[in-house]
Amino acid sequence: MDSASHIARYPADCKVVIISAPSGAGKTTIVKRIMQRFPKLEFSVSATSRLPRHTEKHGVDYYFVTGEEFMRDVAAGKFVEWEEVYAGTRYGTLLSEVERIWQAGNSIIFDVDVKGGIKLKDIFRERALSIFIMPPSVEELRHRLVKRGTDSPEVIEKRVAKAGIEIMDAPAFDLTVINDDLDKAVAEVAGAIESFLEV
Repeated sequence: MDSASHIARYPADCKVVIISAPSGAGKTTIVKRIMQRFPKLEFSVSATSRLPRHTEKHGVDYYFVTGEEFMRDVAAGKFVEWEEVYAGTRYGTLLSEVERIWQAGNSIIFDVDVKGGIKLKDIFRERALSIFIMPPSVEELRHRLVKRGTDSPEVIEKRVAKAGIEIMDAPAFDLTVINDDLDKAVAEVAGAIESFLEV
């Protein structure tokens, strides 16, 4: 049975919220704030073939696997969707995470890259609300990535260049929220989610 067939077995009120953004736009911070407001929203932990950053924990931030393990899981049909975001670095949404959260009676919140967000919306369709977090500008994005201090200058420039392309995909999402004021952005995202989940 493919992932679409698995998803179709669940009632229509099994919903998902997709938050996507270029790296450094603040989506993870927004997702954490949103989860504090909506206790029935549960975070879907993605799998990745990259190494953990400083404070990241396996099974909490991501499921960290080798490139070989990742592709073995792809072949076994364990992913709803997956993407090679950077050369040799893959991210994917596990079907087991979707089923675990829905079976617990919760809705899912995804924190995913832009291409992954578009794919998830296409898969979940009317079950999904997709939100694009827009940085105030590409320059501000560069500033935030430098300040974050987790990447080399080369990686930062690669992320900034990618962001310029990803911003063009914003119209593919249900809603675009500009994150120039965090509290305001969180409030806007929360309002959209509240209407969508009808809570």
